Amino acid sequence: MPRPDSRSRAYSPSRSRADIPWRSRAGSPFTTEKRPATGSRGMVVTNHPLASAAGTEMLAAGGNAVDAAVAALFALTVVEPMMVGLLGGGMMHLRLPDGTHTVLDGLSTVPAAGTPGMFTPVSQAWPAALETVGRANAVGATAVATPGNLLAWCEALRRFGSLPLEAVMQPAIRLAARGFPATPYLAACAAEAAADLAQDAGIAALFLPGGMPLKPGARVVMGAAAETLATIARDGPGALHGGPVGAAVATEVTKRGGILAEADLRDFALLERAPVRGSYRGFEVVGPPPPSSGGVHVIQMLNILEGFDLGALGFGTAESAHLIAEALKIAFADRNAATADPAFVRVPVEQLLSPGYAAELRAAVDPARAQSWTAGVGLPHARPGTAGMGPVAAGESPNTTHLTVADAEGRIVCATHTINSLFGARFLVPEVGLIPNNYMALFDPRPGHALSIAPGKRVTTSQAPLIALRDGRPFAALGLPGGLRIFGSAMQALIGLIDHGMSLQEAVEAPRIWTQGLALEVEQGIATAVREALGAMGHAVQLLPHVAGGMCGIRFHDDGTLEGAACWRADGTPMGVGGGLARSGVRFWPDDPARG
Repeated sequence: MPRPDSRSRAYSPSRSRADIPWRSRAGSPFTTEKRPATGSRGMVVTNHPLASAAGTEMLAAGGNAVDAAVAALFALTVVEPMMVGLLGGGMMHLRLPDGTHTVLDGLSTVPAAGTPGMFTPVSQAWPAALETVGRANAVGATAVATPGNLLAWCEALRRFGSLPLEAVMQPAIRLAARGFPATPYLAACAAEAAADLAQDAGIAALFLPGGMPLKPGARVVMGAAAETLATIARDGPGALHGGPVGAAVATEVTKRGGILAEADLRDFALLERAPVRGSYRGFEVVGPPPPSSGGVHVIQMLNILEGFDLGALGFGTAESAHLIAEALKIAFADRNAATADPAFVRVPVEQLLSPGYAAELRAAVDPARAQSWTAGVGLPHARPGTAGMGPVAAGESPNTTHLTVADAEGRIVCATHTINSLFGARFLVPEVGLIPNNYMALFDPRPGHALSIAPGKRVTTSQAPLIALRDGRPFAALGLPGGLRIFGSAMQALIGLIDHGMSLQEAVEAPRIWTQGLALEVEQGIATAVREALGAMGHAVQLLPHVAGGMCGIRFHDDGTLEGAACWRADGTPMGVGGGLARSGVRFWPDDPARG
């Protein structure tokens, strides 16, 4: 969509666009559904209002952004149990007041008893090869990988927080013990997964009461989970990783035929990784490294697109969408060939981030015609292919959660965590009230491939908790759930902010596209004429109600204002903290008629 004043494409950080109507060249309106929040002391943006409130409670109590983020993550395990939990994994990107960045990698790993041939694929042909007989890698105990979420959250709090674990866990414990009203989103998720949930009495009792899917507004009480959270608040993460909670989880998984053992939980290694960095039109983009594809491939695509004037082409036009689609296909071809756990596979990060490599790729792009692509990494020249390629991890589920939190001192937490599929492995460990992940679905069940199963191997993910800087100072931080569609959607939000001068609310809600080399998925906000033009260019256009999930972002303004926004694709809610304590010296006067 072109900007109202096409003569001036310079980005203006102080310009407000809240009241400017956006229209594509085809005339379709683009209006936002939600409103942003602002604050001066802190901002919490999560995909559930009660989780945002939990984080805000920590800020109000004098805590920092890390305290708030960890409190919100624990709360999300209660109010978004279908998306995230203590038995899941993810990546947390932190920026500290001194300007340093670090990534805590708590992605799940294959248990020690895992073997390359432990599942039987239904086919050796891609992508059906990722489906296994009896759905054994996706549902039930054999789908459970070793979780790392709890260790990541507790380590972040220990190193960078200011409040004790017991304090930041209180909102989650309270929500689990007293209950909370189910949102329509949770109710719809329960209905979608009902057939599998009905096979397990424990999980069915929570989300299929009376044999029927949960109704919106129904009160959900998770008593066993509340007790487990209270145990962890008292004893720390060792309760799961080497303690009684872990013993209960391992015993239940083993009883059901799974391979997760107490030793896997005890020996899990949380990794701290250096982020990857790139530049785009004078902005620095910082993101997670492999085994996440979010950082390297976002930067790779931005390097390619920097050679095109997307601002002049306009947002939501066929010309700009086509270029983004080609960049996505190129990135997925390289991801398919090269991105995996760097402890097991050599990932050519330097080449993927190279502007010279991007120039080779850009030169092969036809601005008027869609192409299919083969991988260019490790080759002297990137090249278009003659056939589409399959996804590197077709099992990567869109059912995840994300939060973005910041405080006035300069701390930023941008974190994406999940139990993989909707309700994970779709059973409950009744003694502790926890839902295990089904991360084994992300590995290739065929031996001899980059993503084949091996003990200790980390899953490959599209998670993209990104922080963009301008002149060394935070400009925006954002991320979202959405499986394979995450990093392309995060990139499009940055393009909206930088190339199209969008407000943060517009950037997180803007219509998205996505492709990995086959169909070009477009949201309904993309105009009909644009979809037809893309089809004429050779794209196999597929109209969808939404691409990826609810984005949570924060903009950092020069006057110190923090602006938070969440989009219509989830229950996202920004909450800002302003005001502050009384001015020094202010006190209440005693009753004294002489003072009037």
